[in-house]
Amino acid sequence: MGWKPRQNDRMYRFVVYAGKTAFAALRLPVTVTGTENLPASDPLNGRSRRAVPGHGAVVAITHFGYLDFALAELVLWNHARIQARYMISRRAAEHWFVSPFVFGLGHVITDRKAGAAAYDDALAKLRAGEYVAILPEAGVSRSYTVRALKTGAVRLAAEAGVPVIPVSVWGSHRLLTRGHGFSVRRAWKSPVRVHIGPAIHHAPGLDVTEETEELRRELQEGIETCIADFPVTPEPGAWWMPAHHGGGAMTVDEREAADLADLEAGRHDRG
Repeated sequence: MGWKPRQNDRMYRFVVYAGKTAFAALRLPVTVTGTENLPASDPLNGRSRRAVPGHGAVVAITHFGYLDFALAELVLWNHARIQARYMISRRAAEHWFVSPFVFGLGHVITDRKAGAAAYDDALAKLRAGEYVAILPEAGVSRSYTVRALKTGAVRLAAEAGVPVIPVSVWGSHRLLTRGHGFSVRRAWKSPVRVHIGPAIHHAPGLDVTEETEELRRELQEGIETCIADFPVTPEPGAWWMPAHHGGGAMTVDEREAADLADLEAGRHDRG
């Protein structure tokens, strides 16, 4: 990949404020609940939250659209200047434009063929007091309900001795998601809802499968919280609403069948 910039707080701030500017230009109203479940801001450092060993966390984020991670980071930054280090696929990291930012922002590069290295990198960051953000569904959910999760978020948190903070993002899929490209007209003043659930602490000797399912339930409960007071009343059969709310999105069974077909055909969601 050629030259790789070192992790740089100034670059992180630049990217965050560039994102804030873009969202502000679209007049996106972002409503957030559950901020009491995030760490308090650091009064000694107004620019960014310092990494303190034993005080990091895994941030688990829902994945219905391609901007969920950005909206989640906006919330983390606005609340406590948290610079989350995201787990990013090698394919995305090798893009000529994205690559310098991936390294400069200190993100963790994942590789299907060498997953242990990414795991160790994320674990080291957590033990150093960093916040590692993961989209544990490992791809966009086309039913707009939380898919079965990969176990990495829970395993990392348990081994590092840090909590998992569930972050549910609703509405950003209306801006950009799989099968629905970006439209300024649709995005203009389009509301976004974010809910942060209570931090989940994992005891030694945990049942990883059971605890991962608990995390999935917490994320789905957060989505339901967001839907309950979302300020847009959907038309019957609206594409962006889940089927169990009368929407036109895939049912869970349809989504599972489509995901399986993609896997068998060697297709992978770019999210």
